[in-house]
Amino acid sequence: MKLLFTNTVFLLALLMLGCGGKEEKKKDGFNVTRQKTDTEQSVTAPEASEKASERIDLTNKGIGPVTSLALNPEIDEAMAANGKVVYEQMCLACHRIGKKFIGPPPNGILSRRSPEWVMNMILNPDEMVAKDPLAKELLMEFNGSPMANQSLTEDQARAVLEYFRTL
Repeated sequence: MKLLFTNTVFLLALLMLGCGGKEEKKKDGFNVTRQKTDTEQSVTAPEASEKASERIDLTNKGIGPVTSLALNPEIDEAMAANGKVVYEQMCLACHRIGKKFIGPPPNGILSRRSPEWVMNMILNPDEMVAKDPLAKELLMEFNGSPMANQSLTEDQARAVLEYFRTL
């Protein structure tokens, strides 16, 4: 037993001596030397372009069933109230008034988009995102979150549009 204990201590001492005091030397790795060229290339940052949500485009009517829409100068308060109810039920999950959320804020939308474009985006978001250049840019600006097709009727979409006029 005494011999086993002595041998074990001896082996542990050898292991400790064998592992200690060793320094690792860095091995020479891959090395690249660069040379300057005669022509100096300048790298410029791309110009900050205007966000799609802030761009004004009142000529684009979008893609969908609404090709022409004339708005009365006066807001139809009853239609706007109905539009507010529809907005709160169907749109509020993604759109917040006055701030960017999952989708763009609806306030001031009619100063940036035509009424036809807004209606077509509400009624036909799948085709708009697939074919309309502005809708494609909005999709990218808002992290690829497509607008859900809520299957609103044209009257409901028109009421939501009237509500947007009050914001």
